[in-house]
Amino acid sequence: MSYFKHHVFFCCNQRPEGESCCANHGAVALQTYAKDRIKALKLNGPGEVRMNKAGCLDRCDEGPVLVVYPDETWYTYVDKSDIDEIIDSHIVGGKVVERLKLK
Repeated sequence: MSYFKHHVFFCCNQRPEGESCCANHGAVALQTYAKDRIKALKLNGPGEVRMNKAGCLDRCDEGPVLVVYPDETWYTYVDKSDIDEIIDSHIVGGKVVERLKLK
């Protein structure tokens, strides 16, 4: 059994000036938002959900990106409403958000 039901990694990589990276698209602030929302929903901790910052996930050109494990589902997002949809639909409801899913 997994320690966490879902482990979510947000790419928060910062590349040199002029190079595409998730940090330039608000990834750090949106990871913090997601972590706070999971805590507010009381879904954090062992057996529940962990929202982590990650270094480069090597998909910055498709970013910003996050990946949900153990489901191996990759998403892109733009704002808090996208993060809310991923949390509400996928994390809470178990349904992948197809419109935000990366191929």
